[in-house]
Amino acid sequence: MPAFLTKGWIIALVVVLIVSIGGYFTFFYAKEHKTEFAVGSLNILQKVSKLLPIAEDTKKELEVVNQLVTELTKQDDKTRVFLILLQNADELRPGGGFLGQYAIVKVKNAAVVSTYVEDANLLDQRIVAKITPPYPFKRKLQLKNWKFRDSNFSPDFPTNAEKAQYFYRLSGGREKFDAVIGVNSHVFNNILAVTGPIKIPGDSHTYTSDDGAYKLEERVERAYLGEDVPAELKQNRKAIMKKIAAEIMNRVATVGNAPKLAEFTQNELRNRDVMLWFADPNLQALVESVHWDGSVAEDWAGDYLMLVDANMGALKSDYYMRRSLDYTVDFTGEKPVATVLYTYKHTAAYGDWRTSDYHTYLRAYVPKGAKLLERKLVGSPLTDEAFGKTYFGVFVDVLIGGETQGMLKYELPETVTENDYKLLIQKQSGVGTVPVSVHIKTKDGKTFDQTTELKKDLHLTIQEVEEKK
Repeated sequence: MPAFLTKGWIIALVVVLIVSIGGYFTFFYAKEHKTEFAVGSLNILQKVSKLLPIAEDTKKELEVVNQLVTELTKQDDKTRVFLILLQNADELRPGGGFLGQYAIVKVKNAAVVSTYVEDANLLDQRIVAKITPPYPFKRKLQLKNWKFRDSNFSPDFPTNAEKAQYFYRLSGGREKFDAVIGVNSHVFNNILAVTGPIKIPGDSHTYTSDDGAYKLEERVERAYLGEDVPAELKQNRKAIMKKIAAEIMNRVATVGNAPKLAEFTQNELRNRDVMLWFADPNLQALVESVHWDGSVAEDWAGDYLMLVDANMGALKSDYYMRRSLDYTVDFTGEKPVATVLYTYKHTAAYGDWRTSDYHTYLRAYVPKGAKLLERKLVGSPLTDEAFGKTYFGVFVDVLIGGETQGMLKYELPETVTENDYKLLIQKQSGVGTVPVSVHIKTKDGKTFDQTTELKKDLHLTIQEVEEKK
């Protein structure tokens, strides 16, 4: 079993936890988030126009959780089979992190009856079919065949779930999956925010929510690289992983952690670090209704932007990458023009075994019919359409310790108008938090600005609100 594989056990356990704790979510969210009313008769209110986020429909999320938990915990003697895609977000791919491992978890009568974890490379060795890879893999990595480990090349999780099952079948796999769950490595750090720091006797590391995944990778991979490492030491780290997993499960099971666990579950689903696909169309419709399916919003009628990176052979450099977005829409001309400024900052001080200069294939998904006008500091773009959108695909490079700001300026289609303007910025799975500034310039000279963070899909609209003077 490969050295880095054992990390998958912890992530798989966390995913099983997510599937089984929906009841906590409903109870504690309802308890902690009571409706609050502002009182103060002396406040003078005036109407102003502002660009504001639209709140999620939390009530709907609670209803979906209840229905999912009811279905998945039935005492009906049926074995439900889950394919869990374990994705390392330190090596970003369009559908999350690099697909290094996968797990197959079987649940019967609300109890886990078996768990199997394998390195994706081992599965790929069983694939003999020759499948042409996407263009960037051929161009940048000289990849000849497309296989399971690179299957999450779409920003759309339902597409990736289908593709992963396709490659699994090509490898000779016979399981029929009831669900596919995509899980990014950020989940490990985030669960540590619930449990608190973990220190295992005999291990010098303390694993915290700030850098737990990084230290874990260092512990189970870097420290044991090389053929000269004795086999007994390689086996020893598996014991450490089991201890970490046991400690996590013990801590999250405590009553005091239940409210944080509920919030953790909600956040992981909202921010696309956990994504769900179900074979049952009724269950799939449920997760689609609250956007937990990780899909590209094909039916969105307003302005739209989704920036999607694919790490092209830059090792685990995404751990050090910091991104920021500045988006401007100008309605003052004959036709509306959008400008995207996407800044990459490589914070690593030097290269090492997991870090290099950064190379990415960036796709900017924009409203269908948009026309590229200008570009700076990005490669020659490939323009195409997918998911009811136009996209521009470009290669971007960032030196270690350096910064690159790519610019794309394009004409928006006539369907995007100043009247009833609304904008959806979708978050790429695995990308982390991205600072965002949005500027809307109207024909009458007004400018509406919003500065926020892209932690999950962001809906913005110009609307009338009451503001205290």
